[in-house]
Amino acid sequence: MQLQNRFVLPVIFSALALLAGCGNSYNSATPPPSGGFSASSLKGTYVFSTSGTDSVNGFPIQITGAFTSSGSSTITGGAFSIASATLGVASNQAITGGSYTVTSDGRGQVQLQNSSGLGTISLDFVLASTGNGLVTEFDNNGSGSGTLEAQGTVAQSDINGQSFAFLWSGEGSVGLFSTAGAFTLNSSGAVSSGVEDVTTYNFTSGASITQNATINTSSTVAVGSGAAPGSAQFSNNVGGVFSFDVYAISPTHLAFIETDGLQFITGDVFTQQTSLPTGTLAFTMAGADTSLAPLAIGGLLPLSGSAVTGGTEDYNDAGVAATATGVSGGFSALTNGRALLSLNGIENGGNSGTVGNYVFAAYPSSGGTILLEVDNAGITSGSALVQSSTTFAASAGYAVNLSAVNTSSEEDDIAEFTATSTSFSGLIDVNDQGTLNPDQRLSGNYQTVSSGPAGRYSLTSNAFDGNFYTVDGSTVLFLEMDNDQVGTAIFEMQTSPSSSANLARAAVLHPNFHLGRGASKLRKK
Repeated sequence: MQLQNRFVLPVIFSALALLAGCGNSYNSATPPPSGGFSASSLKGTYVFSTSGTDSVNGFPIQITGAFTSSGSSTITGGAFSIASATLGVASNQAITGGSYTVTSDGRGQVQLQNSSGLGTISLDFVLASTGNGLVTEFDNNGSGSGTLEAQGTVAQSDINGQSFAFLWSGEGSVGLFSTAGAFTLNSSGAVSSGVEDVTTYNFTSGASITQNATINTSSTVAVGSGAAPGSAQFSNNVGGVFSFDVYAISPTHLAFIETDGLQFITGDVFTQQTSLPTGTLAFTMAGADTSLAPLAIGGLLPLSGSAVTGGTEDYNDAGVAATATGVSGGFSALTNGRALLSLNGIENGGNSGTVGNYVFAAYPSSGGTILLEVDNAGITSGSALVQSSTTFAASAGYAVNLSAVNTSSEEDDIAEFTATSTSFSGLIDVNDQGTLNPDQRLSGNYQTVSSGPAGRYSLTSNAFDGNFYTVDGSTVLFLEMDNDQVGTAIFEMQTSPSSSANLARAAVLHPNFHLGRGASKLRKK
């Protein structure tokens, strides 16, 4: 157990003891149209990652790991890593056993036991297929959101010589922290070339941006074996060496968590794309505005070549939600896996509710185009996905994860609903920074928004209101537009439980709101 000496050990162990499973039972649920899920739908090794805040101080808590499930309600092994400003840092902790449940609608819980004195870790999830799902931390210790992905076989030779793009976010020693970049590995697993952008938001002095820093060739990435993590060392030409545990999902997708206690960040690494996207982009981003209040934006950006014309942006800036139309701008040339996306006429928290011009570093990847704000006018990050369908499929079941900040804390929700042509209904499990409310009924209505680019819908429900944007026939990005909560979500159509489809996607579920520190700055209309 590698706990950093900057933390007081009695506090660490007493706080980690709170990671006890909840053991809540589920109400009966209507299965998705394609058929019922069961314990056999979760069989094999799955990589999971959650990013959120603890219930003690509202400080960051990141958990990434892999567990092996039997297909018959038991956990047979695995490993996990945790990085928390309150609990400390522990790398490569063995999962010694546990149990799980899966209901017919694909929702479930997993209890991960270990012998490291950390207590049982409880996760809440919903499956989109046997190959992937969405997950939250679900215990009284805190709240966080992320993904659940079936692990394939990944050898070091599979990633050597490949080029990757990444987005990692969370919090550093003085404030919010996000970094995005691209790198290429040589035949030995060392970085042969790479660049990254780093943004921090100091809680007292504001934003600080480092653009296009060179990733040093001393940086390395090594995958582990099975559920056991590998490791990575990263540094750039502006200083510092940072250590990560690496949980491999596939040769094209790796999950990283920093384990040196210098920053509390986690995120994804995807194979790099060699060209900029074409078509219409659906996007969501989240973070903080210039007053450190929570901010989330989303919308559709039609591309003509590399130029954006006639785009629409919805935004929720500390509870003030509205829409900006006629968004324009475009991408600069792609160099070393990196471009700049300039957007004109959007609201991004820097101009007190008025539209302006903002700049984002853009890294095309197999998980979408990774975006990181680099203009000193706030700190936001997220991703943009190429839209291939403008239709939201009715008579289908959907897996849902919402990550948000409300007037008192962070909230992370797992849900499943079945849609008709105008409405939907299902169940939702709510974790309001350690206050748990599972099995709540979810119902609402939706309709097409006629103005702006196609594929944009408005949604109202008993749990959250907002707008969503279709990506393809199975993926939807959502922006919450409530005046007392700011959040983003993803909806994934549920396929037959026999399907092992695994959707590649960027870290749209890790909004960098962190710490609920901006919660008190939510402004009600």
